[in-house]
Amino acid sequence: MKLTFLTKIKTVSPFLLFFPFLLLYIVIILIFRDSALSDDEIRYQIYAKNLTHGYYAPPPPNDVIINGPGYPIILMPFVALNAPVMLVVLANALFYYLSVVFLYQTLLRISSFKVALFISLFWACYYNSYQDMLFAFTESFTCLVVSLLLYFLTRAFENSDQRKKYMILAGIAMGYLALTKVVFCYVILFIFIGSSLAWLLNRKSINHKRNLAILLVAFATMLPYFIYTYNLTGRIYYVGNPGADALYWMSNPNKGEYGDWQSYPRVPGQDTYRLHSSEDSLAANHKKDFDSVYQFNGAKRDDAFKSIAIRNIKTHPVKFIKNCISNIGRMLFSFPNSYTLQNNKTLLRLPLNGLIVIFSIFCLVPTILNWRKVFFPIQFLLFFVLIYLGLSTLVSGLTRMFTIVAPVFLIWIAFIIQRTLTVHVKFRKE
Repeated sequence: MKLTFLTKIKTVSPFLLFFPFLLLYIVIILIFRDSALSDDEIRYQIYAKNLTHGYYAPPPPNDVIINGPGYPIILMPFVALNAPVMLVVLANALFYYLSVVFLYQTLLRISSFKVALFISLFWACYYNSYQDMLFAFTESFTCLVVSLLLYFLTRAFENSDQRKKYMILAGIAMGYLALTKVVFCYVILFIFIGSSLAWLLNRKSINHKRNLAILLVAFATMLPYFIYTYNLTGRIYYVGNPGADALYWMSNPNKGEYGDWQSYPRVPGQDTYRLHSSEDSLAANHKKDFDSVYQFNGAKRDDAFKSIAIRNIKTHPVKFIKNCISNIGRMLFSFPNSYTLQNNKTLLRLPLNGLIVIFSIFCLVPTILNWRKVFFPIQFLLFFVLIYLGLSTLVSGLTRMFTIVAPVFLIWIAFIIQRTLTVHVKFRKE
């Protein structure tokens, strides 16, 4: 009976199979979405509106680029049609639903149907991502781009007549991921350097050649943005100026502060801040720095933040390491946070990410022992995500930073489990 039921499910289209989750996501958004707009939502819509007028960021000296253009490009039709924000947020339901579908299709190519179905259901029920789904943020869309990258990359390294098409699509997906989350611009640069060295050591490897071709397509996808930022700032490979702000908070040497990013009250309608209360610990610890940094605008402010951050790291290296360790906890479990009372929401992060961590630890040994037998795209993705998490550890982290790459861990876990793990539910006969 069970086998018959599973056989029937196997023949169902993945779009139909996971369609109930699309309805679930829509219901969650309709019930829990707040009518108020957050600062990030307003910023994304401003950038999208700028794009509809033919530019992205204001000219110098106010050339503030907080995020890449990947998500604002998606928002352009909504902004151009003056669509309600609820419609924009409801698009997250579609994005996340499609991420489940493409993750499932990828898993089917590297694991059994049962493993693919179970892990896809895990991702569909990954409630850590539901909170981000309620806002016009990048996370739900990024999850879709990551799942597309997994699918295209897997197909690109299969021996089929369509591999060239999927190599191009994988490169475009990788480049667009970087335009959506600019930290991946650095990830792609580092992994390109490593891949080039690997190819020089083994020029006969077809995998390394395909890998470099995909990375070149990714660079080509990012190139228009870098040309734009170069014309705006005169700087090569300039992705934007949020990183130095986050690095500043991570270099924070103050006792009782753990490196997490802190919001500071801004003066309405002005590019300035209000930190003036001597009784407030945050103001007392950071007013002097912000007074010096806010003398500048745009890229020069970015430089000022970096300068203070580097100084803090040099003078307080142990505290910086402690903040990095705290950052890992925040990315996985949203803990610890400065000036924040403990609440039971932290407990909700533990089960899902805890399972991923436990299975990842289990997968390490067989992966290392059988490295040459591991499917090349998974080798590449492991380096890709480790570089990403390494860079993210150096700046103020949030749980959603881990959420967007969780599908990579699920693909890896599925591949290893398929080849190593055998579970016996019933006791063996003595």
